[in-house]
Amino acid sequence: MNHDRSSSLFQLAKQSIPGGVNSPVRAFKSVGADPLFIKSAAGDRIVDEDGNSYVDYVGSWGPMIAGHCHPDIIAAVQQTMESGASFGAPTVRETTLANMVIEAVPSIEMVRMVSSGTEATMSAIRLARGYTGRDKILKFSGCYHGHADSLLVKAGSGAATFGVPDSPGVPADVAKLTLTAEYNSLESVRKLVSANSGSIACIIVEPVAGNMGTVPPRDGFLEGLRDICTQEGIILIFDEVMSGFRVAYGGVQALAGVTPDMTTLGKIIGGGLPVGAFGGKREIMEKLSPSGGIYQAGTLSGNPLAMSAGIATLNILKQSGFYQKLEEKSRMVAEGIAKAAKDAGYPIYSTRVGSMFCAFFTPGEVYDWPSASQCDTKAFAKYFLAMLNEGIYLAPSQFETAFVSAAHTEADIEKTIAAAAKCFKLIA
Repeated sequence: MNHDRSSSLFQLAKQSIPGGVNSPVRAFKSVGADPLFIKSAAGDRIVDEDGNSYVDYVGSWGPMIAGHCHPDIIAAVQQTMESGASFGAPTVRETTLANMVIEAVPSIEMVRMVSSGTEATMSAIRLARGYTGRDKILKFSGCYHGHADSLLVKAGSGAATFGVPDSPGVPADVAKLTLTAEYNSLESVRKLVSANSGSIACIIVEPVAGNMGTVPPRDGFLEGLRDICTQEGIILIFDEVMSGFRVAYGGVQALAGVTPDMTTLGKIIGGGLPVGAFGGKREIMEKLSPSGGIYQAGTLSGNPLAMSAGIATLNILKQSGFYQKLEEKSRMVAEGIAKAAKDAGYPIYSTRVGSMFCAFFTPGEVYDWPSASQCDTKAFAKYFLAMLNEGIYLAPSQFETAFVSAAHTEADIEKTIAAAAKCFKLIA
């Protein structure tokens, strides 16, 4: 495929935008190529500026669960736009979407709309700190919760007690308040909680990790976190920005039967428009300004266009059989890719939860960041570029999740599996 126009546009973009992109993973840096510039999308397809069409498994990093340009969502946004794009004042749509979220997500009794996942997690942590009167937070290596200072922290060697900044510009004094445990290891959590007794405000976790590839929780992991938090008076936050309304209508917590104290949401509840949300127990949420003293604000929070797109999206998801059909499509593509790898004699470790899936380029089990980091990223880069050449658009990183939408057709799934079979043979 010819990508000359995309490459030219990338060179132009680098003159005015740092790195040529407005979010780092878009740059294709880890796969050694120039990024595609996308011109349009419809259903399960995207088209680049060179006119190439691809079967899309990125879906704007998750929210396009109904497919690109679903007519119900387009109509809702167009209708809303005719009466105004932004007011910085309350609208009925905010309450409508809030009530839909409250009805769907077990942990949420009240919810505050924001404009991004980062804003949601940052605000949830501030609220947890204000509610508990504690300063430290605990996160997990390999789980990404946005780019707020306190969350851009990784573990030191072994079970380090204190975090170190993962980016220049993050003050060490801020990083020291972030403790980092290993995903799927309750023992690493217990050690940190014991060493910091009475000083941890919250534990924040992706209940299905989606930012080191798709890594499911092991049996008992989420239940164990719930028990530890209950015993220690720690706020348990599920970051379901990626998994909320994606793996099930009520998120991972509905599937697992484990209810956190707070939940962060994003992606899907804006139907592809910029949105985020955080919610939880009423007694916690009522501490938020203006009903309480913990401050959070945003002019574009509850933006009418995003609310309309979110309402339309959730109405689509509530239709009978939606998730059952999506589950079957997701099973077909994930199992098909895994079989293609096996038939080619190339070892991969395949994971899937609902319509989130990942092919890890390692023969060993992946259950945390150290095991994920053993993947052959050079082999993945070859596979990614080969699949792109076959018209299959995957995330340009081994450590990202692939997403299936309701718009993926059986023909395009078969095309994907056939392409994978060809590409695994090339790199085997």
